[in-house]
Order: sequence, then structure tokens, then C-alpha cells
Amino acid sequence: MPDRVVPSWSDPVVAQASEAVGGPWGRFAVTGRAWFWTPLRVCLLFATLAAAVAWLKQAPCSDGNWPGQLQYTHLCYSDPVPLFGVYGLGEALPYLDAEVEYPVLTGGLMALAAALSGGYDRAAAASGLLPDVPPVQSFTVVTCLLLTVGALVVVRSTLALAGRRPWDAAMIGLSPLLVVHAFTNWDLFAVALAGLGMWAWARRRPVLAGVLLGLGVAAKLYPVLLLGALFLLCLRSGQLRVWLRTALAAAAAWAAVNVPVAVAAPENWSRFFVFSRERGANPESIWNMAIRAGGGDLFDGPLAAGEAPVVLNGVVMVSLVAFGLGVAWLSLAAPLRPRVPQIAFLLVAGFLLLNKVWSPQYSLWLLPLAVLARPRWRSLLLWQATEVLVWVVTTLHYLGAANRGIDVEWFFLGVGLRDVAVVVLMALVVRDVLDPDRDVVRTSWPGTDDPAGGVLDNHIDALRASPRPGAVPRLG
Repeated sequence: MPDRVVPSWSDPVVAQASEAVGGPWGRFAVTGRAWFWTPLRVCLLFATLAAAVAWLKQAPCSDGNWPGQLQYTHLCYSDPVPLFGVYGLGEALPYLDAEVEYPVLTGGLMALAAALSGGYDRAAAASGLLPDVPPVQSFTVVTCLLLTVGALVVVRSTLALAGRRPWDAAMIGLSPLLVVHAFTNWDLFAVALAGLGMWAWARRRPVLAGVLLGLGVAAKLYPVLLLGALFLLCLRSGQLRVWLRTALAAAAAWAAVNVPVAVAAPENWSRFFVFSRERGANPESIWNMAIRAGGGDLFDGPLAAGEAPVVLNGVVMVSLVAFGLGVAWLSLAAPLRPRVPQIAFLLVAGFLLLNKVWSPQYSLWLLPLAVLARPRWRSLLLWQATEVLVWVVTTLHYLGAANRGIDVEWFFLGVGLRDVAVVVLMALVVRDVLDPDRDVVRTSWPGTDDPAGGVLDNHIDALRASPRPGAVPRLG
């Protein structure tokens, strides 16, 4: 009997793919005996190779020389390249010397990359032995290296959260989404912090989990939704005291990062929040499609420069609150307490679908949550195929139909297919929540409840007054 789930036995896609290397794992094969190539090291190798391929895609754009709209024709656009000059990162500190439209900890990562790349530039100029490259290129390379570390952390935390299914982390390392968007922006930094926070929660360290999730919120706001998922599940399990400790630790960590910057440079610090309020619906959002379908007059109509879309902001807020209430009902009404990744995935996916901004790289937020919520290769690969399609049609749309690009209708078709794929994935997760016998995580190993649940794992269900069938109650 293996000591872990064997993917070539349990997943038809892996079983079929294994034919290329001799077929599924044998009945009498022994697992857990490899002295070096453990599941963790193999999955980290996969992620390293994915990052290398992502860099090959990114390299043509790394020097900032983009003749003939190279960034679109080669699908290699990334925000760090133009923002290096826009924010003056070679000379200025984010917030203190320059206005930055990102949360504070992401600005700190920019400053770290600029400091490291600046050190390389000075060493190259002084020694004459190192390759002399434009400052923007050394900054881009250092940024990509730091984000690669983030990708490895995501793999490590996902493997830890998968319990008896360590090979599920291979879905991160072999992810087409990771290849396409690893270096598009700084999102992997926040995803890594969120993964570490969930890992700490799974290890029953709620204060550390709160600190890490709070730092994640200081890098990108979305990890606050993970706190929301924990709140709903702790409410159902009668563990609100534990959740409160996590939430207070998260607030303290966020404040420790933000308050000093807010005091030193209040106007620049608040720019992120002002920008978030004033920006309109971005091209990939459902609201932009609705506005275009309405001839541009829907919601607020044409806006002056700097004018906030008040009506759109209100509609988005109401939609998000309504969706959140729906997930809350599902969390409390399900026959068994849902697993943490299931509710977290639904909240983040709904936020992306209903928010007025869904930049293509935001989909990285979903990747580890989707893997943990429903670790099925076929559905995850089909969804990620639509994410790759969105990136292709986005770059071709920005290229323009007059310059061998595509018209907006084809762009909307690609985005619409992605949205449908995400909705289908959400529906499958909801089905698993309502019918736990379909949940591959709970049914893949005897006695498994929620490997990412921490104090919730196998805990008595306060609404049902009993643990899940076959589970051993844990009152911690």
C-alpha cells in the first residue's frame, strides 16, 4: 500500500501521460524510497524549468528596446520594464521619492530589485569582467530571479497543503499559466506570502498565519479574501477565537508595513487607494464588455480625467457583497464543512469575475487555490488553456487590427471563453462542496478531511454536532 496518492492510478490524464514513460505505477512498486528525487524536489525542478521557459519568452523584452511593438508581437510584455523608468527605480525610492500605484510591500520588492541590480551595474562598470547591460535589463533579470523564488515557495506551500497528495504540486510546476505570467507583474510575491500563510494555518499556528497573510495583503489586497474564507469556516466550526487571533495578527502585520510609509509620505502612500477608486473597468472585465455593448453610456458614461466611476464602483461593490453572501450561505448550508481551499477558491474566483479590474496575471492568484480545491488535471489544464488564449488575444488586441492584430470582438470572445472556464471550475467546486463524495481530496485517502484546515481539520462541526463520518475528532 503506497503512503500517498499515486496520480497515475487516480487521474486519467496522468495515467495516459504515463504511457510515455512505461505506464502507470506498478501494483507492487514501492513509494517513499528515493533518497534524492522526492516529490518535493521533482516539483521544484518542474517549477524551475517552467521559470526558465518563462524567461525565454520574456528575454526579447528585457532591455526595454521594443521596436515595432515587440512587446506584443513576441507576447513578452511585462510591467517591470516600463515601470523601471516611470518610477525612476534606478535612483528613487518608491513612495518616499516617487508615486507608486502598488501596495507598499510590492513597492518594497521593487526597491530591493533596484538595489540589487544597481549593485550589479556598479560592479560591472568597475570590474569590466561582467556583462555590461542597460540598467533596465539588469533590473528585469533580478526581478525575474526574485519572482522565481516566489514560484518555488508557491510549489513548496502547495505540496505541504496537499496532505497525502504531494504530486498535486506538480500542477503548479507544470502550469502553462505560470509560464505565461510568472514575470508579467509582481503577483507571485503575494501568492507566495498567501501560500505561506495558509501553510502556517494548516500547521496550527494561527498567529504566524495571520502575520504572513497580513504581509500578503500589504503586497496585494486579495489575501484578505483568505481571511474571509477562514472566518466562514471558523464560524461554522465554533473556532472564532482562533480566527480572531489570526485576523488581529494580520492587521498588526499590515499596519507595521504600511503605517511608517503612510506617516513619511501620506500622499504617495494613498495613491494606490486613490488609483483603485478612480480607474475604470479594465479591458478584460465583464463590466468593460457590458459598457462596450451599451455604446459607452452604461453606468457612468464618459468620464473626465481623474473622475471616479461612482456608479460602476457601486454596482461592483453590491455584486461582490451579494456573491460573498452566497458563498457564506454555501459554507454554512453544506452537508459537511467545506475545505479551506474550496471556499478560498470560490471567493477569489468570484472577486476576479465581478471586480472591475482583472489584469491577466491576476489569474496566478487562483492557481494554487484551484489545485488544492479540485486537483484534477483535465479541468485545470482546460482552464489554463483559456488563460493562455486571453494573453494571446490581449496582446493582439493591443497591437491593433490595423497592425496585424485583432478586432475587439475577437478579444472579447477569448475573454468570454476564459470567464466560462472559470465559472465551470467554480460550479465543479460547488458540486464537490454539496456532495462531498465527489471531492477527490476527501475520498482519495481514508480519514482525510481537510489537509489545509489546521484547527478545522476533523474538528467537530458546530452546525452538525459531529465530525465527518470515519474521522477522528480533534478538539484543538
